[in-house]
Amino acid sequence: MARRLVLPAALVLLCGCGLGRAKVLGHFASGPLVSVARLKPSPRAVIVRGAMIEKCPIAGCWFVLRDATGTVKVDTKAAGFTVTDVPLNTVVTVSGKVSGSQPPVLAASGVRY
Repeated sequence: MARRLVLPAALVLLCGCGLGRAKVLGHFASGPLVSVARLKPSPRAVIVRGAMIEKCPIAGCWFVLRDATGTVKVDTKAAGFTVTDVPLNTVVTVSGKVSGSQPPVLAASGVRY
C-alpha cells in the first residue's frame, strides 16, 4: 500500500516546487492584455506576453519580445532594471506604455517571468 502512494506523492512534490516563484523586475502595473499587432501609442499602461528572443548583449537594458502576432522592442532602462539574468526564449509578461515612435517601442515599467 505504501509503495502505491510514493509515486503520486513524489509527482505532487516535484510539480509543486516551481509554483509561486514568478520573478518580478521593476513595478508591474495593471492594464489590458494586448497582442503585439494591436499595440498603439497611449498614455495608459498595457500588458504584453511573449518570448524574449533578443536582448542587449552588454547591459540588458532592452529586449525584443515576440508573440504570435509579431515583435516589439521593450526598453527597460527608464524603469531602472535590466534583464541580464533572464535567459533568451523565456516567456515574459511586460507592463508598460507604448511610445509613438515608428516602429512602436514598449517602455517597460515591470517584467514578470
